[in-house]
Amino acid sequence: QVQLVESGGGLVQPGGSLRLSCATSGTTLSNKLMSWYRQAPGKEREWVATISPFGTTAYAEPVKGRFTISRDSVDDMVYLQMSSLKSEDTAVYYCHTIQSSSILWGQGTQVTVSS
Repeated sequence: QVQLVESGGGLVQPGGSLRLSCATSGTTLSNKLMSWYRQAPGKEREWVATISPFGTTAYAEPVKGRFTISRDSVDDMVYLQMSSLKSEDTAVYYCHTIQSSSILWGQGTQVTVSS
């Protein structure tokens, strides 16, 4: 069974940093378009960032300049480095890809930005 597993969330103060990780079992990530999404309480899930198999990246406007998506082909991991975190970044963060026409989501990891 193919799974995506996120980790690295937690509680951080405003202005702090966190790095989220996305790992997989049952498939490989290195040849896939990989994305991060987030869902804040009471809001719809929103796109955060995407990285192509060739390393091309794209970011949602609210996180541009603060977040960096990257991938490690050796470890077959995808990361989201988050800096200068704000309270409005509080959400559950999800890893996302598409395999064989199926949309894959991880279980999510909670990020809470609060003093």
